[in-house]
Amino acid sequence: MRGRLLSLLGIFFILTLGHARMPASRIECVAGCGERPLGGPALEARLIEPFGVAFDGKENWYICEYKGHRITRVTGSGVISLFAGIEKPGYGGDGAAAAQASFNEPHGLVIGNGGQLYVADTRNHRVRKVDLKTGAITTIAGTGKPGYSGDGGPAIGAQFDGVFGIDISKAGDRIYVADLGNKRVRVVSLKSGEVRTVAGNGQAGVPADGADAAGSPLVDPRAVTVDSKGNLYILERGGDALRIVDKQGKIRTLIGPAETDQPPMHPKLNGPKHLCVDLEDNVIVADSENHLVRKFTPSSGKTVTIAGTGQKGARLAPEDPLKTQLNRPHGVYVHPSGALYISDSDNNRILKLTGW
Repeated sequence: MRGRLLSLLGIFFILTLGHARMPASRIECVAGCGERPLGGPALEARLIEPFGVAFDGKENWYICEYKGHRITRVTGSGVISLFAGIEKPGYGGDGAAAAQASFNEPHGLVIGNGGQLYVADTRNHRVRKVDLKTGAITTIAGTGKPGYSGDGGPAIGAQFDGVFGIDISKAGDRIYVADLGNKRVRVVSLKSGEVRTVAGNGQAGVPADGADAAGSPLVDPRAVTVDSKGNLYILERGGDALRIVDKQGKIRTLIGPAETDQPPMHPKLNGPKHLCVDLEDNVIVADSENHLVRKFTPSSGKTVTIAGTGQKGARLAPEDPLKTQLNRPHGVYVHPSGALYISDSDNNRILKLTGW
């Protein structure tokens, strides 16, 4: 009896100790929590509706500001400066230094394996590239004239209609584009320069599960991401939906509106704007109009909230992300360390979530 009691106490001690050592979630502001101009600490800087974030692997990270029409860079020591854009809407600067270029409401950023920064230059209907070594900027996709054309040919001569979300394949050889106005997701080969459609037929509607993605309707694809297995995830803003396209090109809805009779484990999305995958291929969603950040686990099909209260506001509770208020978050980005960066757009700040 005494031996059994000691064993039970030992198990309790181990479980208690293990629980005590589990890292607690923490959230903090890392940029945009002040009103200072660029050139000083990022924490104290004034940002203008930040959307996109990207990391270069050298401790620097980059922010694209939707209404700032610019890209800023934050060093490993936390100093922020203007990297690209003249802070006025327009299109120009190709072939020259990105610092002299103009953008029009950029929404997203990704960095490729070769040190190239790709920008979703939304209202210019283009994807642009900045060489991080030389600072030179060029256009790799889009003519600047809204429309739909060019599949099977050079992306530089193709028409897009609102380049909102972009992502890069894990191999770094393809850029996926959420061509929202055309209700399509398209892919640009960085080797050949060609563009083709991988999801969406241009018609508005809900795709049937198991159908060919390229021949199916979409409501309005706002953002895309790819996981390590080659699955493509599509987030729809007005469709309030998360969909997946598998490696065979078949589409399926993972989270949809309540009227589609989804089980209780799927809470209703409300105007979601961005998504990414974490280091374990879970899908992180910026559920913008619900003022939440959520995690969808493909293996279980469950969705949980990892940041936000559901009511918009600016209160920051460092020790409890679920008591921290968000205001229309428009971006979620996983750092190689596993930390999650949240573009809390209408609060004009970037938050960092760890231990989640």
